[in-house]
Amino acid sequence: MPAIGLLGDVMLGRSVGDRLREVPAEHLWSDEVRSLCASLDLVVCNLECCISDRGERTRRIHGKPFFFRAPPSAVEALQEIGVRAVSLANNHALDYEEEALADTLELLGRAGVVAAGAGRGTDEARRPAVVELDGTRVGLLCVSDHPREYAARDRSYGIAHAEMKRGMPEWLFDEMARLRERCDLTIAFPHWGPNMSPSPARWQRRVAAHLQAAGADLVAGHSAHVFHGLEWSEGGPVLSDLGDTIDDYRVDPLLRNDLGVLAIWQPGAGEEELELVGLKLDFCFTGLAKGADAEWIATRLEAACAELGTGVERLAEERFRVRPR
Repeated sequence: MPAIGLLGDVMLGRSVGDRLREVPAEHLWSDEVRSLCASLDLVVCNLECCISDRGERTRRIHGKPFFFRAPPSAVEALQEIGVRAVSLANNHALDYEEEALADTLELLGRAGVVAAGAGRGTDEARRPAVVELDGTRVGLLCVSDHPREYAARDRSYGIAHAEMKRGMPEWLFDEMARLRERCDLTIAFPHWGPNMSPSPARWQRRVAAHLQAAGADLVAGHSAHVFHGLEWSEGGPVLSDLGDTIDDYRVDPLLRNDLGVLAIWQPGAGEEELELVGLKLDFCFTGLAKGADAEWIATRLEAACAELGTGVERLAEERFRVRPR
């Protein structure tokens, strides 16, 4: 079975975009990060921005504070870490309106990066992505619980939206079940929950269980900007939030949103199925966590996983294996 890497929010706009206009895309990542990602068969991330030189800031949401748009060279930043599939189901895909989202889809497609979670019209936006890996079909289903103003409608561009806190909608269950029939491996990749929340809410755990019942082999989420512990149910592993991967955000000294994780999923590998690698975000540059940063991740991860009934084994300074207790 393949080794699949999953990353949380990749934000390539604002200051990160400015840096991309000045230096080659490889300069956003440390050599260690690029080497590690190159060793994987597939890397998936949440693309927390649109990629375009066009569009105007949306007026759909009154008082919206942040707008993220990356230059076309941002596609190269994804390629530098081997990203072959992205989610666009998030609260920044339409920050510069429909023409910028359309450009994003076109630029990704040209680069051979498949996208799910957004498109023209509801059917296209909700349609999962499928990646072929040496005869293994990997399905990716993406959805966001916010904002409803970005939801695709009729023939307009938008995201796959579902207010999951109220329960899992029928269309989401049906899409997951159909994807299960088509693929050897399936990943549910939701953008959900409030910012800076350090642990999954009850409704997130409930929806994760529903996604597993519908056919998801792995549930991995994002949105909180801080990573959560990993839960292991009868249906498989659930990592409700992967944290951030690269950005230019202000750092909370307590919640440490400058520390994220790369999840490495090797389905069928028994106790070695799920590993987490600590990442350090240093304002428009991401490397592996070292020293005190790695220790912070180790302490935080052990406590967060213990709350969810899983154990953590430290394999290296910044590398951890998570397994059921």
